[in-house]
Amino acid sequence: MGLKQVSSKKKSAQVVDEVDIALVGAGIMSATLGAMLRELEPSWSQMIFERLDAPAEESSSPWNNAGTGHSALCELNYTPEKNGKIDVSKAMNINSKFQISRQFWSHQLNNGILTDPKEFINPVPHVSFAQGEDQVDYLQRRYDALSENHMFPEMNFSEDTSTFAEKLPLMAKDRDFGDPKVAISWTNEGTDVNFGALTRQYLTAAKAAGTEVRYGHQVIDLKRDGGKWKVYTKNVHTGDIQVVKANFVFVGAGGYALDLLRKAGLSEVSGYAGFPVSGMWLRSTNPELIQQHEAKVYGKASVGAPPMSVPHLDTRVIDGKKGLMFGPYGGWSPKFLKKGSYLDLFKSIRPDNIPSYLGVAVQEFGLTKYLVEEVLKDFSARVDALREYVPSAREEDWETIIAGQRVQVIKPTAAPRFGSLEFGTSLVNNQEGNIAGVLGASPGASITPSIMLELLERCFGEHMINWADKIYEMIPSYGTNLAKDKKLYDELWDFTQKTLKLDK
Repeated sequence: MGLKQVSSKKKSAQVVDEVDIALVGAGIMSATLGAMLRELEPSWSQMIFERLDAPAEESSSPWNNAGTGHSALCELNYTPEKNGKIDVSKAMNINSKFQISRQFWSHQLNNGILTDPKEFINPVPHVSFAQGEDQVDYLQRRYDALSENHMFPEMNFSEDTSTFAEKLPLMAKDRDFGDPKVAISWTNEGTDVNFGALTRQYLTAAKAAGTEVRYGHQVIDLKRDGGKWKVYTKNVHTGDIQVVKANFVFVGAGGYALDLLRKAGLSEVSGYAGFPVSGMWLRSTNPELIQQHEAKVYGKASVGAPPMSVPHLDTRVIDGKKGLMFGPYGGWSPKFLKKGSYLDLFKSIRPDNIPSYLGVAVQEFGLTKYLVEEVLKDFSARVDALREYVPSAREEDWETIIAGQRVQVIKPTAAPRFGSLEFGTSLVNNQEGNIAGVLGASPGASITPSIMLELLERCFGEHMINWADKIYEMIPSYGTNLAKDKKLYDELWDFTQKTLKLDK
């Protein structure tokens, strides 16, 4: 269908439905917000639009992300070294937000919205891996900084080779422990999360409660209509254009979110740009290897690599079956979604964000060099990188799979930088509070309930007093700093461990 034909259809399209809440994208973000709002305001109508024909097929798909319940237990990029000291502030913040996720999931299980925790969350040890004197020294100091805090329960540290072999037999096989020196820090309280299964449970309950989910419908435009929004959708199979009027719109469209927010005319994203980063995993095809490893093992990122490219060897639990993967290997594609268009990046370039792109191009030479090197690696080179973790790795035991596509946000800044490449997850909304979206990447999925609480505060502030009791039911720690309240933390930890069936 040509551009002129789509434009003419858009102009002639009529409003076919009206809804209180329109959710763009059938992934973990929209599913979580929908679940919260259904409990807070069950009379509000909701509608979900998804361009694909099934839920959670992009970033929420279990093979498109690492499934780490990001709580900073093992992720070294959350504890940077600054001025000779380990900065744990980011780790504390992310850990606190993951506790909110655990509380919300537990509440939803107790209320029958979620049905089977084993489908979406399982206990898997989280391990930090150090190689070489400098990394071992850093890991020791990181352990010292975190282990006394109640939010990092039962952390351990060891340079002992027999302990290493006991905890990580696959990584110990054929390893020369004298070169380089190695150490590990670990806790058995980590988790593996299948965000695809979690999303499907949410949406099953949503449809039972009356939410309409329109698969195969791509939102192509958002236009103001007084205090409401017109949501233009295209049926990807027939090409038909329809319009739904909504009081509030949430854009949880992954890499396409920024483009839709720009089309909606949000001044809050003026000058913003997106930098797509793809990735690949090596996935084991040997059941014997898979059974020899039981952990998520995170190491240090290469110089110039983005935080999302920190190497890790991961046990996965997907649809009741254990798996093993290593990566991610950085890649590049102009697509903004895994199932997007090769024109996505080029169509995103506008006069107002060209300075942002140019500024980052100059500043992020290290990242560019890293991505070029990663793209040029062949399968044998990827297995060579794996051997830093699994010295005995054989090419015939592994296969390459394509990971999800991520779009890192580029924010406009003043000269001489002009643009800043942002890592992490950002929530944006307009001043009226009737449209919001989520941009960026990790740790997004793991801390979705926390992000949605912030959205409620920003966009539905006038309702928060009336919603207070219900919010405290959902999130008992709401408004409390768990890092300073050990008693409450311990109570909620025990409650969520039992409800999520994480007790050993």
